Amino acid sequence: MSFSAAVNQWQRLLGSVQVLLGDAAMAAYGSDTGGAVRRIPAALRILDGADLQEVMRIATRHQVPVYPISTGNNWGYGSALPPRDDCVILDLSGLTKVLDFDDEFGVVTLEPGVTQGMLAHFLDAGNFPYMVPVTGAGPNCSVAGNALERGYGITPHVDHFGAVTDLEAVLPDGSLYRTALREAGGQELARLFKWGIGAYSAGLFTQGGFGIVTRMTIILQRKPECINVCFFGLRDDSLLAPAIRAIRSTLVKLPGAVGGINLMNQHRVLSMSAPFPLNRLGEDGLIPLSVIQQLGQQYKVLPWTGFGTLYGTDRTVAAARREIRGALSKVASRLYFFTPRRAHALRSIARWLPGIAGKRVSSMADKLAQSLELVAGRPNETALPLAYWRHPIAQQDTYKHPSRDGSGLLWYAPLVPMRALDVREYIDMVKRITHKYRMEPLITLTSINDRLFDSTVPLLFDRDQATAVASAQTCYNELLEAGRTRGWFPYRVGIDNMRLLASLQSDSGAFHARLRKGLDPHDLMAPGRYR
Repeated sequence: MSFSAAVNQWQRLLGSVQVLLGDAAMAAYGSDTGGAVRRIPAALRILDGADLQEVMRIATRHQVPVYPISTGNNWGYGSALPPRDDCVILDLSGLTKVLDFDDEFGVVTLEPGVTQGMLAHFLDAGNFPYMVPVTGAGPNCSVAGNALERGYGITPHVDHFGAVTDLEAVLPDGSLYRTALREAGGQELARLFKWGIGAYSAGLFTQGGFGIVTRMTIILQRKPECINVCFFGLRDDSLLAPAIRAIRSTLVKLPGAVGGINLMNQHRVLSMSAPFPLNRLGEDGLIPLSVIQQLGQQYKVLPWTGFGTLYGTDRTVAAARREIRGALSKVASRLYFFTPRRAHALRSIARWLPGIAGKRVSSMADKLAQSLELVAGRPNETALPLAYWRHPIAQQDTYKHPSRDGSGLLWYAPLVPMRALDVREYIDMVKRITHKYRMEPLITLTSINDRLFDSTVPLLFDRDQATAVASAQTCYNELLEAGRTRGWFPYRVGIDNMRLLASLQSDSGAFHARLRKGLDPHDLMAPGRYR
């Protein structure tokens, strides 16, 4: 290995200003919301995707490991950091071209640096009637990066990689990967048909580190005639079981019309609507139940809050509303339906209300309007204040960036079968373990389909305190192991927990190792990623 020789060649290829070394690389990419630390010897800022083949030939020639990132905003899972030390960061955030767009079919091909906000601007500029596949991570996060992590969203295309039809990648030796259908049948067919022809191999580039994806084609959802959001509450925790059965029944009856249904416990909703009650904590450092109940009354937050999205024509959405009312009427309280227009009208009216109550209503109306923008495919920062709740920190720029701003956050995101008994046992486990480590149990259950929830539990902590960082990681590890023994396991994990996967795999691990040995014999591409 000759690191200095590789750096010299990279500088000649990319220009010295695009090659960050030592402290400069650490300053640009070394922070992480989870408190993880890695040695980063260098970072390459890629401004032309055509350079990546030669970048990898140099890496292979000198056997220097690399780690590609799209924007590096993978908050709660490692941010921009690699799983292992001494990897050179390949920053693809400068690759921001929309390479192709079929406005008839709504099929877009883009580079990995295209963010949710950039795609929204592109669609707005052309007045194209399609929705951005948004997430709660905000407008500055990569569209392709989230799909490659097999992330989920809240628009009709819930499974973001499910909407991906075609991709191109640079392999560790600098050669190209293209799908068989693209080469044999043409680019248009490849963009329109996900599965291609022959062995399906594009999925290897998700959560796998087999190559650097340089372009990705995604089918966008057309804006529907009507969008409704359903809000409801459960007045008592004992109503959770019948509510889950009603939600499952609704999803079975209304495939396609319901984008997804979220259930959030009182803690989680308060973390998005009320300031952290720092002066009202108990001796254990947690918010007492009595304070949670008082805040719930003050902010009108019930023990559980439901949030569902409806898409379709005016007639189909009206029919779906009737079905949901019938399914939830016996268990739900405060069952409301909002359209984006109604939410904006409410926000305008609320701003004229006087006093503290008026400010509270105005704040809630603002959040409602922003939430409806999100489900309508408009990226915004509605969900990001969560990362700042436990330890409020002033953001350092015009947009929120939890890693740069110093927020402490780890995401525990297990898959949980949509059965009332499973969910109850899961919630009890999360409460027990988070309380043990003095963390608030902020729980969301999001329907992936009519059989499965993806739960998200943010572990919030003070990143400036080494003991708090260690406690958060230990809490995560205990949640991971306790959940695994009960049959719940995350659909994605952070960089500090990827090594655990190797000990839990035998046949699948051996299969992937054989593939990697042929494609990457020196283990240079994202070493340690999900293995």
